[in-house]
Amino acid sequence: MNSLRDLNSDAVLRFGPYAFHQRQRLILEGDRPLRMGGRALDILQVLVERAGDVVSKDELIAHVWPTSVVEEINLRVHIAALRRALGDGQDGQRYIVNIPQRGYSFIAPVEQVPASTLALIQTVQKHQHNLPARLTPVTGRDSIVGSLVRQLPVRRLMTLTGPGGIGKTTVALRVAELLLQHYEDGVWLVDFAAIDDPARVVDHLIQSLELETGTTLDVLANRHALLVLDNCEHLRERCRTLVEDVRMSAPRLSILVTSREPLQAVGETVLRLPSLAVPPASALRSVAEAMGYSAVQLFVSRARARQQGFALREQDLKAVRKICRRLDGLPLAIELAAAQIDALALVGLQAQLDNCFQLLTLGRRTAVPRHQTLKAALDWSYERLNLLEQTVLQRLSVFKMSFTLEAAMGVSSCAMLKPDQLASLVERLVAKSLLSMDQVNGTTRYRFLNTTRAYAQEKLEHSGHLRVFERRYSQYISRGQWVSGMQLPMELVE
Repeated sequence: MNSLRDLNSDAVLRFGPYAFHQRQRLILEGDRPLRMGGRALDILQVLVERAGDVVSKDELIAHVWPTSVVEEINLRVHIAALRRALGDGQDGQRYIVNIPQRGYSFIAPVEQVPASTLALIQTVQKHQHNLPARLTPVTGRDSIVGSLVRQLPVRRLMTLTGPGGIGKTTVALRVAELLLQHYEDGVWLVDFAAIDDPARVVDHLIQSLELETGTTLDVLANRHALLVLDNCEHLRERCRTLVEDVRMSAPRLSILVTSREPLQAVGETVLRLPSLAVPPASALRSVAEAMGYSAVQLFVSRARARQQGFALREQDLKAVRKICRRLDGLPLAIELAAAQIDALALVGLQAQLDNCFQLLTLGRRTAVPRHQTLKAALDWSYERLNLLEQTVLQRLSVFKMSFTLEAAMGVSSCAMLKPDQLASLVERLVAKSLLSMDQVNGTTRYRFLNTTRAYAQEKLEHSGHLRVFERRYSQYISRGQWVSGMQLPMELVE
């Protein structure tokens, strides 16, 4: 038996012409990274760690899809893709064999290379990308990741939008990992969250690309590379001119942007990232059925990582659904809630959902500050609104359900905030991913995420005006229309 299960996470496993760098989840053929899907990579890791053993199909499925119910055909598809990527069967090389009625076995010799010998591989990787190591699997995003991987090399400029905590950076980094092999000059992450000065944008880009200080953007003219420009919303105008300039001068360059608001750049394709899928009440008949929804999969996965032996039971399904629904299917919020499973258990989590900003404070210490708590993620957006945008966001928080623009005007307008001005401000809040807009029976309706509404209402309460606008909301609802002669207190119109 050739078991390599107890490996240092820095170890490199060599077989044939390949080197499997575990920490980076990267396979190199010489100095060329192999393009390989995450599931195929998970399967390979299990098989290589147990090289020479037969691993049953059930074991592989349980390891690779721990929170999902999948058919055996899924496993066969990924095994086939893995064999193609490795050239299994070509030039006499064999790696993975099927043992009828038993499972699969990795039959090639595997050598573990000590961490001290990794300098060459790390040097090769340094020139390929600057992506951080991914510590957890990406849940519920296979479809959108696949769409981006297919479209990005053709469209060249795509922007992922959505509210804070929706997982834009996670998706962008996964796409970048999968496109490593496609771009000759690698993929490069440029995170703009740490800078506020538009004048520093180009210098920060040059530094992130590991180029010499003083280098101009002309150096990109002939590069075949992918740039991931992360967190661009607060530098939107400067980032827009940057991507337009680069797109014109570097025709072989692709750009993937993440921003809570589209850049509105020439040639930009915008893709709005949805929340994870939350099961309807009708899907609570069994654990297997509930686990078919990505919000539940993420909650269970993170709860298991936090509490050894955690298992979802049928009696837990209503509580988990309520937690995921109350948290809008937001990956960040669900992860933070699951992190409290040890201290509060499911009953405690459910009971404290109305206190979500106090509850969801135990973030990952390795996360950037704006993702360490739910409040920090919302602060990042709120603090970048102007005073009128903040005011409108607060006032609209009295709506408990979706609402029309007419209703928003009736409840929120005042002498200093005219209806036509408010309409423009509502549209800006939609663009900034703080409100959602839907067409319902031909009527445009707006709504909050539960978490955003709670945050905005807390701000309104601190301003001292919550009761005033709750009264206006109640009167509007009870009368069916707004009585225009009603006046606000003077402090709200001055």
